Amino acid sequence: MPYRRLPNTDQARLRALERIVDIDETLPELPLSYKQLNDARTSYPLFLNLVQLYNQTFENQVNANKKYQQIVRNARLYISHFIQVLNLSVIRGEIKKEYKRFYKLDPDNFTLPDLTNEQAITDWGRNIIDGENERMRNGGAPLQNPSIAKVKVHYDIFKEYKNSQKVHQSSTARNLENVVEMRKKIDILIRDIWDSIEKNYAAQPPYKRWKACTDCGIVYYLRKGEEPLTPESDIA
Repeated sequence: MPYRRLPNTDQARLRALERIVDIDETLPELPLSYKQLNDARTSYPLFLNLVQLYNQTFENQVNANKKYQQIVRNARLYISHFIQVLNLSVIRGEIKKEYKRFYKLDPDNFTLPDLTNEQAITDWGRNIIDGENERMRNGGAPLQNPSIAKVKVHYDIFKEYKNSQKVHQSSTARNLENVVEMRKKIDILIRDIWDSIEKNYAAQPPYKRWKACTDCGIVYYLRKGEEPLTPESDIA
């Protein structure tokens, strides 16, 4: 007799439940209790809704992340470009190197700060926006190409989408948690129902037992080297 394997994916769980829900109540002998059948019919739409909701929020998060990564690159590019322009202006003597302190930059260090992570973009974006405003309050002419206004536009978009991503991630995590929690109950329900079905047909010869159980949605796999069951298997 092939061995039984319980569902190990949500789609497989839903298929198993759907087949149980469709079991004909007019069978001469119902292979499970009415309580189990009612539990399946109650649980199926609830679990289906949770899985669909999680899949949708995960898809939304993935799609939003694609756009967000471009926004991150834009913010990093403008911040990096602005700092390069500032450094060049200092090198040319157009801006006193001490003024770099307004931007929290070392006056004697002309290498670009590390902008490889989002927190660095958040921190340095704020530093150069505040620094440029402070320098202009002290009589400095605004830098151009890019202007701080242009940098701020991309920085604000970055912050907005960063917050939006947190919302997407939180929603996805919450819906996944709901799926995982109900998944435990579904696994127990399917196992108990399959146990009942197998017990109901236990007295049948191998092929009839296998056929009746698979018709109820139970999934079986052949062991290595095992021959599949056929009607001839029941012939003594």
